[in-house]
Amino acid sequence: MALDQWLLAAATSSVPWRLLLGGVLSVALLWKACRLLDQLWWQPRRLERALRAQGIRGTPYRFLTGDLREYGRLAREAWSKPLPLGCHDIARRVTPFVYDLVQEHGKTSLSWFGPSPKVTIVDPELSRDVLANKFGHFEKLKFPALSKMLGHGVASHEGEKWVKHRRILTPAFHLEKLKRMLPAFSACCEDLVSRWSASLGSDGSLELDVWPELQNLTGDVISRTAFSSSYQEGRRIFQLQAEQAELVMTNIQKIMIPGYMCLPTKRIRKMRRNNKEVESILRDIIGKRMQAMKEGESTKDDLLGLLLESNMRHTDENGHSSEGMTTEDVIEECKVFYFAGMETTSVLLTWTMVVLSMHPEWQHRAREEVLSLFGKTKPEYDGLSRLKTVTMILYEVLRLYPPAVSFIRKTYKEMEVGGITYPAGVILELPVLFIHHDPDTWGGDAHEFRPDRFSEGISRASNDAGAFFPFGWGPRICIGQNFALLEAKMALCMILQRFEFELAPSYTHAPHTVITLHPMHGAQVRLRAI
Repeated sequence: MALDQWLLAAATSSVPWRLLLGGVLSVALLWKACRLLDQLWWQPRRLERALRAQGIRGTPYRFLTGDLREYGRLAREAWSKPLPLGCHDIARRVTPFVYDLVQEHGKTSLSWFGPSPKVTIVDPELSRDVLANKFGHFEKLKFPALSKMLGHGVASHEGEKWVKHRRILTPAFHLEKLKRMLPAFSACCEDLVSRWSASLGSDGSLELDVWPELQNLTGDVISRTAFSSSYQEGRRIFQLQAEQAELVMTNIQKIMIPGYMCLPTKRIRKMRRNNKEVESILRDIIGKRMQAMKEGESTKDDLLGLLLESNMRHTDENGHSSEGMTTEDVIEECKVFYFAGMETTSVLLTWTMVVLSMHPEWQHRAREEVLSLFGKTKPEYDGLSRLKTVTMILYEVLRLYPPAVSFIRKTYKEMEVGGITYPAGVILELPVLFIHHDPDTWGGDAHEFRPDRFSEGISRASNDAGAFFPFGWGPRICIGQNFALLEAKMALCMILQRFEFELAPSYTHAPHTVITLHPMHGAQVRLRAI
């Protein structure tokens, strides 16, 4: 009997209402329990049978938690042991569970993210098809409560909302607009190298951890380029967003517990306070800027000004305010600016300095190129666009140490990929790190630092023209990739102009993931003035 029929029976029956209400509640609870049992047991078993019937091997389903517990155990074990200096074969340490899974079950293998089946696909062509949304039936994995803490922007939207936000945001990242941001890039980099120079000892050297230094640099850059006239407020947002990322990662394996993000734990309360402060600062900045624009003040060449200008133009062209972004939308996009803009470039620059310390011959080649183009003067765009050795080095670092070690999508309809029919509700993991290190694609020297493999461009660096995608692929490729690469080139050039560097004795080679690929114990480097 359906629930509405029970209610009708209760209203017309002569049985005492308390008994009837108890019966209705019992039926409702039983119905809820059956649905929960289906979601947590019967549906995973049905999906597992469907995938195994097509030859996909992998781990068996474990009730509720899936492989999360094993994933955590292997990560703790792997992360307790550093790698030898100069070793770039990092997959076993960074993602030990996926490494064991692929070794045991093959390049298309099954594991479990809680009650959801996750198929890992180590195939560049199939990965590109998925990222390009070739079949139109993929969506991003959603954790609304957590993503809200970092920024619920264009990267997490779907459908028409994604199309609208991407269209409004794209003009702010056009090359001509990025060129206007070079003075901000240069000013932040000059502050960094000048501070390092002032801290040199009597022997002209300095030992420091460049990881927090480069995080501060990229935080400064995004603060100036996003909110030029509100720089100090911007720095506060950067600090809060960096703390949010750490807090999110400490909660990421608990999100399978229903209602966990509603619990008043100390960490969750801290995340909510941080988020409230970020949104308050942004709402104030955006409100002042919108008022100034309404009063006829010219648009500044920062990301916020460009975004608001594009949003107003989009709204005017469509003739209705609902066609543009709301203030809340703009706040969320600005939060994403901070996290993505700061994180990706700081990770790239940190691993570049670590790797060039391990390979001084390439550091020397890069410095010669920089000095031949710029001498000791500040780099300008035309020269940055002509850098060949520096570009090859950055690409090779992105190959060996990609900031995002995997991309995740989920099927929402039954579909076929590579001859396998995936039912709705299957997570597809595209492990960039493994694809970038695959000897079948990159050759026997796949784990070696060889920037010259990119000497003829990305498409000829491997036996698959599309096997390199540190910023994603297809229509959802990272909108800020040119911003990140231009900033990284500027910073690296200005560091190479002033210093040579090597790893400090205290450095421990221990890459691990905190949303992106971090140096677990920092990146201690000895700088020497030149």
